[in-house]
Amino acid sequence: MQEPTTVPAEKPRYPRSIPYIIGNEAAERFSFYGMRSILVTFLAAQFYSKMFGPAEAAAKANQSTHFFVALAYTLPFVGGIVADWFTGKYKIILWISIVYCIGHLCLAVFDTNLSGFTAGLVIIAIGAGGIKSCVSANVGDQFDASNQSLLSKVYGWFYFSINAGSMFSTVLIPYVYKNYGAKWAFGIPGILMAIATIIFFSGRKKYVRVPPKGVDKNNFLFISLYALFNMGKKKKGQSLLDVAKGPFNPEKVEGTKAVYRVLAVFAFVPIFWAMWDQSESEWVQQAEHCYRVINLGFTQFTILPGQVQTVNPVFLLIFIPIFTYGVYPFFEKMGIKTTPLRRIGAGLFLTGLSFVIIALIQTSIDGGGHPNIWWQVLAFIILSAGEVMVSITGLEYAYTQAPISMKSTMSAIWLLTVAAGNLFVGFVNGSIAEHGIFKGLTGASYYWFFIELIAGFLIIFMFISPRLKERNYITDPDEVAVPETENL
Repeated sequence: MQEPTTVPAEKPRYPRSIPYIIGNEAAERFSFYGMRSILVTFLAAQFYSKMFGPAEAAAKANQSTHFFVALAYTLPFVGGIVADWFTGKYKIILWISIVYCIGHLCLAVFDTNLSGFTAGLVIIAIGAGGIKSCVSANVGDQFDASNQSLLSKVYGWFYFSINAGSMFSTVLIPYVYKNYGAKWAFGIPGILMAIATIIFFSGRKKYVRVPPKGVDKNNFLFISLYALFNMGKKKKGQSLLDVAKGPFNPEKVEGTKAVYRVLAVFAFVPIFWAMWDQSESEWVQQAEHCYRVINLGFTQFTILPGQVQTVNPVFLLIFIPIFTYGVYPFFEKMGIKTTPLRRIGAGLFLTGLSFVIIALIQTSIDGGGHPNIWWQVLAFIILSAGEVMVSITGLEYAYTQAPISMKSTMSAIWLLTVAAGNLFVGFVNGSIAEHGIFKGLTGASYYWFFIELIAGFLIIFMFISPRLKERNYITDPDEVAVPETENL
């Protein structure tokens, strides 16, 4: 009798669309971070130095930069809604990418015209923000049950492409700006964005396209508004959101409650972004006054102010496995549980510590000194460690603490914390430039203000975090996963 032959299981394959998505993301991130690496120094030197004194010009440039970032991180919420309800992800990524290219063109063309340059920044913010919530979700759309096991590897490459684009652009574009001028420095990121658009369009026949589902009232925004305007219907023993369980899906109402529980934690995150994003603006201005000659014995060279921030993506990639496989397990073995809330608290502390170093550097500069740039590198290293503990943990917390129906909502709200932090810093810098209530925050006092602020947030966080209610929807799910597109 012949034994039955065993047919080997087919090895999962990567979707054919993935190289186009990864290539598009690397080029797009190059364009965004490359432009941003010189933005604050260009604005101060080209425009605001002619209108204000040195301190006010620097503050005005910082204000414009932070408001630009705030807009870019507010619009993903809108982009996600438009894609899910009306256009689908492919169309909005393609259309907005073209708009994105126009924004870069404006920066290169209007490098001597503030109004035209500002219009370019707004258009880029629309482009970067409009596609941000769609691109990563589009990666997941390409997979099905046959190759789901490869999804985590692809997201690893996706994340790598972001940091690779950032790292190369922050080395190259400041060099181009110094040696070839603003038109080329802003033009090259525009060329890369055009390449990103062409790469994405080239894969048009290979993408899996999830069609839009139309307006779905069962979402976080509609449920919250209904509960707010019908709070008089609330019965004894009910929560405010329970009044929405009649007109809305009860499961989605419970999901909305989970979102608000996470918001109690996210309320402490904007201060992190308010300080982190200064590493790409205020810290760049500080680097101009540091001693930036690097002597390696056999050769020496001078680092440009905008190039110092390259340290961040390098150490971020180094620290992710170190913390995941070394630091966290070490403390677990010591009996100290590294919960997400503890990680976030520790990350806030490290962020404040990095600013202590920056404040001391600024104190030396205020006294006429030129401290070595290695001190700022040390601050970047500590800030990168804080980023691993706050940013990556925050994304994990948003995912695990939200039910399936609200995960994309939490991702969008996470991006809004970046916008909120930058809005605050923009307001502070605008006040300094216009001699408002924060006019006294010049030199080192500016950085000490933020150190005191994050110290206050950290004390309140340490008091409140043990009292926050948590529920991990991965280990304790309350709904069955269904293959549908999430609605914002």
